[in-house]
Amino acid sequence: MELALAGSNGKKQGGLVSDARTGKRFPLELPIKIHKADEAGQHSGVTGNLSAAGVYIRADASLEIGSNVEFEITLPPEVTGAQEGVVVQCRGRVVRADEPTGNTRGVACVIDSYDFVRQS
Repeated sequence: MELALAGSNGKKQGGLVSDARTGKRFPLELPIKIHKADEAGQHSGVTGNLSAAGVYIRADASLEIGSNVEFEITLPPEVTGAQEGVVVQCRGRVVRADEPTGNTRGVACVIDSYDFVRQS
């Protein structure tokens, strides 16, 4: 996204603005299943907020900054307007990790790709 800014001389200056936090965030606490790329099994957690570009997760997993992660979120009918929950499988990267609180840790992940999973 390009944004024109007026400099101190009054002339417009072009610049790039990061899209990292421009998407609308929804403060949804939804269960999330986390699959670390380098390990078998899954971890569980809960979303803190969710946008089209990323998600904040509180989880029992030790997720390091820069690591790849796959996760699955079920959006409830009241969020989507559908008759049943909608499962979204996401692939992304951890971009921020907060200090642990008890046995959970908050991490921010950027979503690189996602797929909607049809329920049978």
